[in-house]
Amino acid sequence: MAEKSKKEKKKIPWFVSKGNCDYQILFLSVALILFGLLMVYSSSSYRAVISGKPAYTIVKSQIRAAALGLVAMLILSKMNYRKYQSFGMIAMLGVIALCAIVLVIGKASGGAVRWIAIGPIQIQPSELAKPAIMIFIAGLCSDHPKWLRDPYSMYFMMLLPLIAAVLIMTENLSTAIICIVITLGMIIVASPNWVELFKTKLFLLVLLCLPAVFAWAFTGKNSYRWVRILAWLHPEKYPDDTFQTLQSMYAIGSGGLFGRGLGQSIQKTGNLPESHNDMIFAIICEELGLVGGLILITAFVLLILRLMHVMKNTQDVFGGLIMVGLMIQIGVQVLINIGVVTGLIPNTGVTLPFVSFGGTSLIVTMCEMGMALSISRQQRFEEERL
Repeated sequence: MAEKSKKEKKKIPWFVSKGNCDYQILFLSVALILFGLLMVYSSSSYRAVISGKPAYTIVKSQIRAAALGLVAMLILSKMNYRKYQSFGMIAMLGVIALCAIVLVIGKASGGAVRWIAIGPIQIQPSELAKPAIMIFIAGLCSDHPKWLRDPYSMYFMMLLPLIAAVLIMTENLSTAIICIVITLGMIIVASPNWVELFKTKLFLLVLLCLPAVFAWAFTGKNSYRWVRILAWLHPEKYPDDTFQTLQSMYAIGSGGLFGRGLGQSIQKTGNLPESHNDMIFAIICEELGLVGGLILITAFVLLILRLMHVMKNTQDVFGGLIMVGLMIQIGVQVLINIGVVTGLIPNTGVTLPFVSFGGTSLIVTMCEMGMALSISRQQRFEEERL
């Protein structure tokens, strides 16, 4: 029996034909994408019209990204997720290389250099870092479980993700923080001795170096980050730097309980910068009210809970840790985005998953959901006892 099971394990096909995907994850993902397209159109149509273009100009590129992402999600949902395990190191090194290229020949937009332009196509490598880190860390934890009992081996596992985070930090601190949280979160969940990780002399050395790292991140050409923190603490002294956050809170407040109505936002007419991007949650609350905002948050909570359910029933460490990484990423991004929009944390650029405008972000998120659906096909359920 043992030999038979080993043979069956070796003959796992590239395309998974056995088992159904988790339809709740599929439904929630598609619903969030469609809702995002609707709100991107609503929040960007006025700006497109006054610039002399059709109202659907901005949302058209998002629809193309959603169509491409949907195809990728369906293909990945059919693939055997265990095949990703052998590409973890390649993906991680590739992301580091792309992040380094951005610093040299990257394209600037909105005052930040975060994109690589290949003809008409723009790629944001920092978005690719998130799934690459998940696959890389999950693969190491699965291939080398003994490393999880040795604190110094765990530091070694974090080395490449931290290098990527430092490169990303130069122009995109919020995404770098998300990458670090994903890395630490996955290792802590996987490790039986994670407490020992924080007791080592190396960790004390890292703690001593942190002030220097953050001093570098918040000074020089990146001094605007420090100004944002000061503006968050003392908004009355920095009216120009708190303008976007104040306008977003005006939008949320004016929406009331049930909102002004779909398409009836006033703040999107030019008062609120990035209304279809990072600040789209403010437009949602203005047009659909507090009720609409809470329904959207509930959808994210249900998605995370469903990912947790699949994680608990996953057959192997690799698949389970990828689900952990996905939960961390979506949860942290939603918290940061809504925290910025509501003024709870300093202003920083983080997209709202599935909803905010951004082709790379949407396609990468849909690909991650494709991986989640692939893992859900291989779930292990205990037989119900009558």
